[in-house]
Amino acid sequence: MAAQSSEEPAQPSDIQTESPAVSAAAAAEDSSKEASPEAPQQSNTIEDRKARFKALQAKAKLSAQTNLKEAAAESQRLATDPALLSTLARKHAFASHALLKADVDASGASFERKRAWDWTIDESLAWDARLDKKARHRADVAFQDYTQDARKVYKRQLRAQAPDVAAYEAQKAAAVQRAAASGNLEIVETEDGELVAVDRNGTFYSSAESTEFVGNRPEKEAVERLVRDLQKAEETRLKKRKERSRNEDEGDVTYINEKNRLLNKRLERFYNKYTTEIRDSFERGTMI
Repeated sequence: MAAQSSEEPAQPSDIQTESPAVSAAAAAEDSSKEASPEAPQQSNTIEDRKARFKALQAKAKLSAQTNLKEAAAESQRLATDPALLSTLARKHAFASHALLKADVDASGASFERKRAWDWTIDESLAWDARLDKKARHRADVAFQDYTQDARKVYKRQLRAQAPDVAAYEAQKAAAVQRAAASGNLEIVETEDGELVAVDRNGTFYSSAESTEFVGNRPEKEAVERLVRDLQKAEETRLKKRKERSRNEDEGDVTYINEKNRLLNKRLERFYNKYTTEIRDSFERGTMI
């Protein structure tokens, strides 16, 4: 016991320890060594973000400028009256025409000849044909007879009917292929590479004695369109018959359209008792 108590405790200088400052520096050095490969990658990421942010800023600025221009153009368009611009353009055209005519007349030349210089022969002929067509149409509006009325209805139906060219070409190609397969039609290639169908025995193309059209069956849409046209014609006929029966019941026709007829009815309710005698006097005078 005495020997053990006589031993001296160990001095602090004998223990191998490190100070906190040294350990912190060593840890920082180790961390810097570990993070050194990732440093360039982080800088690249920051540069990419900056570039994208600048691109977004430029896009936003361009969008704002475009919106401002569009808003100014829309405001100017709304402030301008289209009817006024059309009126000014029409007046300018009339004034230019009158000025040109005055100048040509003053020079002693022909105004129509001067104007004809601005048009080609084809354009002039097309314009004359258009004016002639308009004049004939204007003269053909009034009722002449039932034959002419039926002709006008037929032409109007033809204008309203739109032919299906694609379906026609498909049916034609199918008919040619069937005839070529059966031997009734021969396909010959010319020197230019064009294919020509030659009817050897004269049975492919229709004639006065042909009866192949009997087997033709129209499509369902075509049948429905025909039914609609017939129903529309029947409704128009019944409407005209109703109007004629109403006119016969009313007696003399004193109006030019439906609006005028309603106005005359309204006037008759209030003033008929005053004007009946005057009308009768006029009729007696006309009869005498």
